[in-house]
Amino acid sequence: MQSKDICDVTKVNEKIVGEVKQQLPDLTKVVTLFKALADETRLKIAYALTIEEELCVCDVSEIIGSSVATASHHLRFLRDLSLAKSRRKGKLVYYSLADHHVNELVKIAYEHSVEEELGSNEQLR
Repeated sequence: MQSKDICDVTKVNEKIVGEVKQQLPDLTKVVTLFKALADETRLKIAYALTIEEELCVCDVSEIIGSSVATASHHLRFLRDLSLAKSRRKGKLVYYSLADHHVNELVKIAYEHSVEEELGSNEQLR
């Protein structure tokens, strides 16, 4: 039985393919961004930062149920990829998402997953 996703047509529209290839940018940094957010712990941290704009490392460790060192490692990783930013206040380091793009990306991804789940449940009825 053949999958519905397989195209039976072997003729390529060279004009369209050429135009798309010409406009396709280098997506290496985007791949890195999605890989960073593909880690459940880092995604939890990013989502937490959509709820509360700024969190100290101690609060993040409690939210994700880890040690301060582990939370700090994940936050530093997000910061190094320009997904988060940090500021020091005395001995505490506070983190926030780098900008509204990261905030929206995390929220939209969550909303999409919920819609997909709801759509699957509707199909089961």
